[in-house]
Amino acid sequence: MTKIKLLVFTLMLAQTLFTNAQSSINGIITDNNNQPISGVSVSLNTNPVIFSISNDEGKYNLSNIPSGDFIISISHLGFKPIKDAIKISRENMALSYILDTDLLDLHTVVVTGSFTPKTQLESSSSVSTLNTQSLKQVVPQGTANLLQNIPGTFVDASAGEVFTRVYTRGVSAAAEDDMGWYYVSLQEDDLPVSLVQHSYYGPDLFHRVDLMTANVEALRGGSASITAMNAPGGVYNFISRNQTSKELNGEVQLQTGIKGEGNAYYRGDAVLGGTLGNNWSFNAGGHYRHDDGARNTDFTFSKGGQFKFNLTKVNSRGYFKLYGKYLNDYTNRYNGVAATNWDNPKAAFGQDFNSTALLMPAYSASIPDGRYLETGKTNSFNPSKGVHAKDLAFGFDLFQNLNNNWSIKNNMKFSTKNANWQTSISNAFVSLSDPTTYYLPSNGNPFPVGQIIFKNAQTGAEMARIDNSPIFAGSPINYLTDDTLPNDAVLGTSTWYKDNDADEFMQQLTLRKTWDYHDFSFGFSTGISNTSVFTQGSFAFSTYENNPTMLQVTLENPNEPILYLSDENGVSNYGGLFFTNSRADVFQAATFANDIWKLSDKIQLDLGIRYETIYHKGSNDRSAPFTQNGGLDADETTIYDNNILQPTGERDSFNFNYNYLSYSAGLNIKLTEDVSLFGRYSRGNKAPELNYYFNNFANVPIIKAGEVQKIKQAELGLKSALKDFSFTTTLFWSQLKNIGVSNFEFDDNTSSIFYTPIQFNSSQTLGLEWETIYNPIQYLTFRFNGVLQNPKATKWNIYDAAGSVDIADDSIIDYSGNRLPFNPKLLFNLSAEFQKDKVSSFIKWKYTGKREGNVANAFQLAAYSVFDAGMGYQINKNLSARLLASNILNSDGLANFFGANSFGANANGTTQEYINENPDASFIVVPVIPRSTLLQLNYTF
Repeated sequence: MTKIKLLVFTLMLAQTLFTNAQSSINGIITDNNNQPISGVSVSLNTNPVIFSISNDEGKYNLSNIPSGDFIISISHLGFKPIKDAIKISRENMALSYILDTDLLDLHTVVVTGSFTPKTQLESSSSVSTLNTQSLKQVVPQGTANLLQNIPGTFVDASAGEVFTRVYTRGVSAAAEDDMGWYYVSLQEDDLPVSLVQHSYYGPDLFHRVDLMTANVEALRGGSASITAMNAPGGVYNFISRNQTSKELNGEVQLQTGIKGEGNAYYRGDAVLGGTLGNNWSFNAGGHYRHDDGARNTDFTFSKGGQFKFNLTKVNSRGYFKLYGKYLNDYTNRYNGVAATNWDNPKAAFGQDFNSTALLMPAYSASIPDGRYLETGKTNSFNPSKGVHAKDLAFGFDLFQNLNNNWSIKNNMKFSTKNANWQTSISNAFVSLSDPTTYYLPSNGNPFPVGQIIFKNAQTGAEMARIDNSPIFAGSPINYLTDDTLPNDAVLGTSTWYKDNDADEFMQQLTLRKTWDYHDFSFGFSTGISNTSVFTQGSFAFSTYENNPTMLQVTLENPNEPILYLSDENGVSNYGGLFFTNSRADVFQAATFANDIWKLSDKIQLDLGIRYETIYHKGSNDRSAPFTQNGGLDADETTIYDNNILQPTGERDSFNFNYNYLSYSAGLNIKLTEDVSLFGRYSRGNKAPELNYYFNNFANVPIIKAGEVQKIKQAELGLKSALKDFSFTTTLFWSQLKNIGVSNFEFDDNTSSIFYTPIQFNSSQTLGLEWETIYNPIQYLTFRFNGVLQNPKATKWNIYDAAGSVDIADDSIIDYSGNRLPFNPKLLFNLSAEFQKDKVSSFIKWKYTGKREGNVANAFQLAAYSVFDAGMGYQINKNLSARLLASNILNSDGLANFFGANSFGANANGTTQEYINENPDASFIVVPVIPRSTLLQLNYTF
């Protein structure tokens, strides 16, 4: 018994000694203003690693620390990290730290554009970040609008939240009109939002920014050639909130405001995060909004939202993360506004650059589906729905440190997407004296001549009665009563019904090994997409005025049956303008290797290579008009259903493989702890997107693969992070070859729409980017970033179809040597920010220089400025208020140019000869989004 008591006493004593040998560290993390910083990561290099996250009071706690010598690491986005050697020799220690502001986040580790996470100072690429503070200074108007704050990034968000354009360094030629993200990758948590692009199907459809976005990393050119999937122009990576605080924490944000001429905006965001025990943590949140739009429409412009989450398990070697997203969102997009005066454009026909939307009003129609005429299937159409985007995605992200300095990272995501468009395409002026007005209802089958009656489709009241027969003798129409239509015209528009589906899988596996002077990474990425697209377009009659009215149109000649040119909603030529029914399987795979070779303590050589293969397999349905006498309903008086395009049963298949090798080499020279010099040369490739097959081969065989565009890029830059002044400056050169260019054309004679034969061209851009921040006193900060560049169309041919399908009068026009369109020579952002105690404010000036409206350089879009501002007040520890305003001076700057104001026109059709011959003609421009003001209330806990 005595032996047992002795054993028990010995065990208790050993346990007591072991417990006493454990120590803890407590402290407070503050900034230079002695304000506590929450969310700071504090870790100790024990085995396993001991870590903590500071709370709202800046306090942290590290417990159960054995005795010994260790390194304590302290980091937080926006502050310079600290590594401190400490010795644990007593039970409890108090260690508090002050973090210096990292003005440009140059000491912050970035993961975008690199297989090996590095601080920006150590990176040999041009990477910029937008942190949480920067995100809160932006009125929420879409992904592209937010990216205007990235230096050197050209953004056209004039259409709204979607249908936007984003590119850098003159790598832009194929990123126009409906393919605005052609060269860059929009990513969430290191993987693309969508694997494929084609007309009216871009990644911005499936991306929204809310409180679940922690920060944004933007890579321009360079290493994107070897780190991104088929996106050599750059990467914009939105990184989700991933806090691992032991305490439950979150934020609720309520917003309300007005846009344009008093249109209402409401929005609610919320996030919640914390631990679940056993090293599990979670973050979840999202938003819902109701937006009447920046321009005047008779319907809600945007509504909907998303929910996102991540669930993370941390162990001694790394982590495992499960994440997901559900997006269910409606939004629309603006087409353009009519203008006159080529030298100084002014809004025409009573329209206004700040308020006119010129979209069809809301109505509910049922249009026969050309694919299923025999079963009587119809598609509901209501232009107020815009595009309904749905995205359900789940992913797994794994990182583990292995033995012998090996590590593995694997990120994979599954998603199912749908984008259903119900909106108007084109809003051109079509004169009542133009035969096109009467040809479009049925492609001239039959051609209506005589008394045309226009009635309000909603009320049935007659709005005008005309005789169109004089136009065939070269004279204008005659009004038969005192009632006239606004501007003696109808709106040249089409019901744009488009249904896109995609089921996707994407994955990237990276293995990393460090030894001696090498940090070597290699692995592979894969992507699979099964996608389909159906497009159907019908002509629609509506008035040509600020707020269009739908028109029911009939032909009522004496002693003859009434012919209905439209249905009761004003829809005509059912399914006769557009028909696309296509599907494709896409397989993309790449293997890559990258070595960061430490040549000395201050010099690193970064060498990377990527071999990529992309496989496209699919088919397009051929189509032909429905030919039954009397149309679909066999009624010869309803001519609006006489020309429905339907599949013929024949399909044109494609089956092509694209293989290419890309490489990149970078050098980083660390001049001091806060200054580095870098350079990089890259050779990348851009394989065709699916629009190559879907757009360019209507009813013709697809006999050849598309061309892979070749891109060369070089850059030389300097990065510096001083106490009160930080900057990066980069001299760059880019060259793009094999740019396939095809124009969207309309044949007046046959009322058919077609794409011209592809011409392959090249461009080149030389420029200087910069990003600076100056903090002269504690409370005041100035930011200045931008780009100065010279974009050239070094070789550029345009196919001139002479306005008809007939090729006998076609020609090719050479514009080589002209300035590349839509790329400003000067683009910059200048801002001042103030923060003291509970008060904060900022003002921003965004300047976009003059741009060419087309490659002919016949029309220039003038330079314009936009000013944003905001004020904030910290009401108490948890509650804050902020007032934000964008475009406070209501700039009417012009962001885009669509060419002459006629149905089916395009920007390239406007030559100097055309302008000289038509000095008073109207044309279509797209102004920037008008003023928005917003009040935010934020509650954090």
